[in-house]
Amino acid sequence: MVPVVVYPGGVENVQVITERPLPVNPDPERLRLAQADAGAQDWRAWGPYLSERAWGTVREDYSEHGTAWDYFPHDHARSRAYRWNEDGMAGVCDDRQTFCFALALWNGRDPILKERMFGLGGDGGNHGEDVKEYWWYEDSTPTHSYMRWRYHYPQAAFPYDELVAVNALRGRDDTEYELVDTGIFDDDRYWAVTVDYAKASPTDLCVLVTVANRGDQDATLHVLPTLWFRNTWAWGLPGGDRLPTIVGTTAGPAAGARLLGEHWVLGQLLLEGDGEPTPLLCDNDSNAERLWGLPGRSPYPKDGINDHVVAGAATVNPDRKGTKGALHYVLDVPAGGQRQIRLRLTRTAPPPPASAPPPPAELGDDFDGVLRARRAEADRFFAGVIPAGASEDEALVARQAIAGLMWGKQFYHFDVKRWLEGDPGSAPPPAGRRQGRNSHWWHMTSFDVISMPDPWEYPWYAAWDLAFHCVTIARVDPGFAKDQLLLLLREWYLHPNGQIPAYEWAFGDVNPPVHAWAALKVYEIDGGRDHEFLARIMHKLLLNFTWWVNRKDTGGNNVFEGGFLGLDNVGPFDRSAALPVAGILEQSDGTGWMAMYALNLLDMAIVLAEHDRAYVDIATKFFEHFAYIAAAAYEQGLWDDEDAFFYDVLRRADGTTVPLKVRSVVGLLPLAATTRLTAQALHRLPELGARLRWFLTNRPEYAEVIGARRIGPDGRQQRLLSMVGPDQVVRLLARMLDPDEFLSDYGLRTLSRAHLDKPFTVTLGGQEFSVGYEPAESTSGLFGGNSNWRGPIWMPTNFLLISALRDYAAFFGDDLQVEYPTRSGQKRTLDEVADDLSARLISLFTRDDWGRRPIYGAAQLFQTHPDWRDLLCFPEYFHGDNGAGLGAWHQTGWTALVADLILTRRR
Repeated sequence: MVPVVVYPGGVENVQVITERPLPVNPDPERLRLAQADAGAQDWRAWGPYLSERAWGTVREDYSEHGTAWDYFPHDHARSRAYRWNEDGMAGVCDDRQTFCFALALWNGRDPILKERMFGLGGDGGNHGEDVKEYWWYEDSTPTHSYMRWRYHYPQAAFPYDELVAVNALRGRDDTEYELVDTGIFDDDRYWAVTVDYAKASPTDLCVLVTVANRGDQDATLHVLPTLWFRNTWAWGLPGGDRLPTIVGTTAGPAAGARLLGEHWVLGQLLLEGDGEPTPLLCDNDSNAERLWGLPGRSPYPKDGINDHVVAGAATVNPDRKGTKGALHYVLDVPAGGQRQIRLRLTRTAPPPPASAPPPPAELGDDFDGVLRARRAEADRFFAGVIPAGASEDEALVARQAIAGLMWGKQFYHFDVKRWLEGDPGSAPPPAGRRQGRNSHWWHMTSFDVISMPDPWEYPWYAAWDLAFHCVTIARVDPGFAKDQLLLLLREWYLHPNGQIPAYEWAFGDVNPPVHAWAALKVYEIDGGRDHEFLARIMHKLLLNFTWWVNRKDTGGNNVFEGGFLGLDNVGPFDRSAALPVAGILEQSDGTGWMAMYALNLLDMAIVLAEHDRAYVDIATKFFEHFAYIAAAAYEQGLWDDEDAFFYDVLRRADGTTVPLKVRSVVGLLPLAATTRLTAQALHRLPELGARLRWFLTNRPEYAEVIGARRIGPDGRQQRLLSMVGPDQVVRLLARMLDPDEFLSDYGLRTLSRAHLDKPFTVTLGGQEFSVGYEPAESTSGLFGGNSNWRGPIWMPTNFLLISALRDYAAFFGDDLQVEYPTRSGQKRTLDEVADDLSARLISLFTRDDWGRRPIYGAAQLFQTHPDWRDLLCFPEYFHGDNGAGLGAWHQTGWTALVADLILTRRR
């Protein structure tokens, strides 16, 4: 039973109504979570749900040919109202994004205000889209009762043109030209900007902005805390033309200044700041004259504050009224010194808005008390999450990884039908849109807070990324993790045919089916009690499993295709495109994923059958389906017994086959298709036991995948169901754990290093295709060349394989030991191997004996500077030989699985 928590006088005065006794001195953050889950108070209502990039996205792309980066570039972002959602720096908003609050900065030299992070689009970076700034998520509790964000802003003019020009000259074989390479941080001439948020109540936010001058000369920084309403009025929708308002006032040095917003849904909203800032107001409407040479809706459009501050233009409303406002601070900061700004953002009245202005916000002792309390409570909460056995550095890594996940939650709005048809107030979209991108997903309407892979480089959800996010999120907020997994299976996301949407660029692409696996993990982390969650998610997954069987088993032979399956360029050719010759590509990873999927649903059914006997039939169904899939992998030639490896097989139209002998993670993923059937489960479900015995008697060809049995730790018999049988597992692990193949000092590579000297090559249809080991960025142009599964280390696949090793260890115990590393002469149990692989992955982030973090490679500033070295990023993937971070630099998403590894290893 979830506790119902009541806070009549704030967190300090707690009453709890529950059927279970709570600790004498309960953790305030856990009480807030319980209260939010119970619906007593919505502590999650406000959070860091403001994206860091909305330009260059599919949602904002109304072009004829789907050129999102060109249609809405960075240069338009300051002047053009967004259609679907907003963006900003260090931003927060409500969970409907009615209002937005973020930070803007100006160093007095840049050509524009720094309102959002700059980067190159997919058409500008030599390895695809790439953000060119440095910021970090230092902290966040799951209810966002306390958060901290950090940004390093150059004092010299930001080198926009240089970054664009130099990267344009570089090819795929070259490294990326980064901001640090320009020398702009030399001599420490930059601003270290920190923003602390602390909630006094769900809708009362204390904000402390600290700007520190790291340079050796006095300097001036313009700081503009900005409040605005999302534009919902400019699109011609029926009843959607009503305007909210923001009014700016000053009350002298003692009382500071304020922005007072009024909205018919939200109510009255107050942003008040100390000191003597100047309120500046404009409208969150497009500057149509600048963009298109047309008259606009407002004489003071979206970029009015920018033009006024940077150029002194008369582009802010002299009446101090609009839909976007900022408190303009001009801070003179001595060399090595710092200044602070105190702000309070509060919903002061529910709708209808109060007629009288609210009293002054408390920015003194009460403000300080809230900030101190929330910081202390955050420390206490994470002390209860991170085991005492973790080192100080490991605790730092885990906490910042979780902070990144929390800051990665974004408000996501996208009505695909409306997008395809266009808005009444806008020109009709090109006719080709109705047959173009996402045209078959017209049913989908998103209006939710969703965990994103990365708030800048991937500011849209991805189905299999999200599944991995939820495993780590469940460590701190299982309620939110469960809601996220259920969300993508709701009828306004899941396609009527049962397909789970992949991601915004192509909802119809196929991601690996890891939703069931993640749901089981979250269920277990949450204590294994929420059977309603498991039942709800299983009902929808039955539809998705059926979609896979009907759509991705072309031959009806229980081996699966699936396309690229999230592994982008892992093969010699694009697995999602038309094949070079007529035929079918039967995939080892697709078949392995589906065998794992069947076992996940079997495990769910076994749990649920204890409470509802109707699930017994489902359990026997998925037991049988798993047996068919696992055995088919061998029957159809995916397993190469001589090489002891699984390969994709190209089955030509004439029936001949071409094994694609690429030793990649594709051939390791079948290891993840494993589970145990305990004697207790078979006793509780005699029908399942009977079906198992029937198979062994009448279908002995399935004995290899369902027949292994041994006595478990409890002295009772257990059975192993595994796509990789006992005879194959040791041989396959010998490949996986070989330093000359997959095993690196920092985890498992995605491609065997044996392909460095011996690339795989195949000729098909008169063309030659090859795959060679590339430990860093790919030279392949597949998928835009901005992702690489040809050698680097990826956290999600490593995590899956480590989890599989622990599953095998639970069956074999200490009786099965393998040589680790291969040819070392040392024998280790599978649990010991899993622990060591975990340690290698964790060591990507922790300091080594020389005080260096492998993720930062040769970047000396990040490795040695005391102001940089403990600020962590969680890159998309890692160099296969030296562990340097690659890909999306601020990606926290699934790379935050490192926190789960730390918690598991140090538990």
